Amino acid sequence: MEAELKELLHDLESLNQSLPDPSHRASIDKLRLRVEHLTSLEMSGPVRRLKVQDMSAEVVDSNPYSRLMALQRMGIVENYERIREFSVAIVGIGGVGSVAAEMLTRCGIGRLLLYDYDKVELANMNRLFFRPDQVGMTKTDAAVQTLSDINPDVVLESYTLNITTVQGFETFMSSLKNKSFCPRKEGSGVDLVLSCVDNYEARMAVNQACNELNQTWMESGVSEDAVSGHIQLLIPGETACFACAPPLIVASGIDERTLKREGVCAASLPTTMGVVAGLLVQNTLKFLLKFGHVSPYLGYNSLKDFFPTMEMKPNPQCSNAACLERQEEYFLAKPARDAALKAKMEAEDLSATEVSLHADNEWHISVVDDNELDSMGAASTDALPEGLVRELPSADEPQKLPGSEPPLTSIDDLEDLRRQLDALNSN
Repeated sequence: MEAELKELLHDLESLNQSLPDPSHRASIDKLRLRVEHLTSLEMSGPVRRLKVQDMSAEVVDSNPYSRLMALQRMGIVENYERIREFSVAIVGIGGVGSVAAEMLTRCGIGRLLLYDYDKVELANMNRLFFRPDQVGMTKTDAAVQTLSDINPDVVLESYTLNITTVQGFETFMSSLKNKSFCPRKEGSGVDLVLSCVDNYEARMAVNQACNELNQTWMESGVSEDAVSGHIQLLIPGETACFACAPPLIVASGIDERTLKREGVCAASLPTTMGVVAGLLVQNTLKFLLKFGHVSPYLGYNSLKDFFPTMEMKPNPQCSNAACLERQEEYFLAKPARDAALKAKMEAEDLSATEVSLHADNEWHISVVDDNELDSMGAASTDALPEGLVRELPSADEPQKLPGSEPPLTSIDDLEDLRRQLDALNSN
């Protein structure tokens, strides 16, 4: 834009010099002033950073990834730059989804797929991420606008659609399994789906798609009173799907739409949604980069700062047919999976015994096993230097109590005792 405005100024100057009638120059000068004003506004606007080809761990102020790459230097992750190879789909760009998208963008995720059908309203300003100047824009377009300014390295794909409709669901399925931006992972689809929707119908649509595609996903939600929330990891066949353990509202046969009253909306706190989004993305990073423990289910109660956690196994009588198929596949693959896990554990134990207990360190501290001292003949000795004696007895020698030795008896005394005994016997 700046180059185009400068070119326009040049054209106006050429036109001003070529006009024979001086009366037209006033209009041209007026146009030139307006173009100069627009140029100054463009130059004073926010500066977008250029794309970065490779992540660098160099600690300089101009490196946007130095703090992230420090995780690798500190041994938390083996190779943090792998994050650029992953694709994550976020369904629902609301209070949780928009913040999760921003966190992943700042972490340098490779590609984000964003799904929502709603528009930004002033009523959304109590939440994080969206701005008043974005009111009227679709949430997906507003998200792309903000996220592309934060990190232009992230590939952003937006889908303004409702996944609960037939056409929307088909587009959703197609985008999950056919889109891939990394040549080494062509055709592999997305690595993880994050469900950040606020209704049961949309959650069931995500559940159905992930069960059919055998796609791992994470579900999240915040309560209507805005003081509690949760995240949940769902692996088709291995853990309970969303239909395996339906909410009480569904188990009771109540229509969710009948519970919403006219003119009454759910409470919404940016704090609760920020906490849930942080927990969701934290577990997403652990899942993708293979570090730490990924929580199967983690709740959050802000009133007591309580974080319950638990595991949920799949329901053998689940109503979802695709879930039952995934359960059967998981059961059939169990022997091979157990054998591979056993071989891996044995290999780790073998490598652990081969590696020395204490590696070299910068403080030159070494620890020697007692057995090594015995094998080297380094036995301790109680010998004292010449001229020194012990004040106390040695603890290693058995001590003799005073008076415990039998009295010494001479041979003459024994003969005398024998004569006395013989005299007694003769009587």
